Amino acid sequence: MPYGSKIAFVTKFIADAKTELLAALAARFPESSKTTLRQMLQQGRVRVNGAIEKVARRELVPGDRIEIGRHSQLPGISGALSILYEDDDIIVVIKSAGLLSVASKLETEQTAEEYINTYLRAGVSERVHVIHRLDLNTSGTMMFAKSPLARDVLKKTFAEHDIDRVYVAIVEGGPPTDEGTIRSYLREDERTLEVRTVGPHDRGKLAITHYKVVDRGKYYSMLEVTLETGRRNQIRAQFASKGFPIAGDARFGAKSDPIGRLALHARTLGFAHPRTGKKLLFNAPLPDGFHPLPTAFSSGSRR
Repeated sequence: MPYGSKIAFVTKFIADAKTELLAALAARFPESSKTTLRQMLQQGRVRVNGAIEKVARRELVPGDRIEIGRHSQLPGISGALSILYEDDDIIVVIKSAGLLSVASKLETEQTAEEYINTYLRAGVSERVHVIHRLDLNTSGTMMFAKSPLARDVLKKTFAEHDIDRVYVAIVEGGPPTDEGTIRSYLREDERTLEVRTVGPHDRGKLAITHYKVVDRGKYYSMLEVTLETGRRNQIRAQFASKGFPIAGDARFGAKSDPIGRLALHARTLGFAHPRTGKKLLFNAPLPDGFHPLPTAFSSGSRR
């Protein structure tokens, strides 16, 4: 088991015919090459009738139980990043708050991108291609492309907003209505990367965010947030401009920090597979602190 990482067996099926193990895996995962499937075997991620099996030519008979595992965490990360899905074209992960998505001027190694590249190098794969990002202190679902084809298709998918992105946010106070849509123009300062709301003719880009209140408390509300566009800091800037900033977001005017981090989580990511066109949908469970809703106002927000 490489890097001492734990393995969670999450996919299970029963052999319905006499066949070799590799052939059964290929039928189950048609998007994956035989090289990838052999790596899965060598990583100890396949069990037959409860026992780890690494022999690709192992003969199966009807009724044999096959279980496929995924790494519960990537090497050396202490739970900061976990794999939801992987094939030859894409890898979908859950990023924790506090981990950069990609390299910055101050940090080039402790990032989701570099951790995944380290993981993939164990399988002699190329570097991943960045398709989108999550803010440093936003947790949740992220996806990277592993092939040039996936990179090109998915960049187009994101550019056309043909993707499902649902976030969960805890905000100070709350919106006046239980459902709504915020349409505004955002402009990013090229030098400071500061994002602010501007007028429609002030070089801003249209940002559209839909929200629904799922819980209200005395001091905070929990919102389900769906992005129609994907501007930098879109949710944070728009909610702050409407008077209900995300809890823990001192940069955009929050006065409290009830869970010790930015209270924003990318829960759902859905898109068409770049090679097969099959619709994929991934969900990241809510982190600690999001539920139940905080019942006391907690000052001392961090930047």
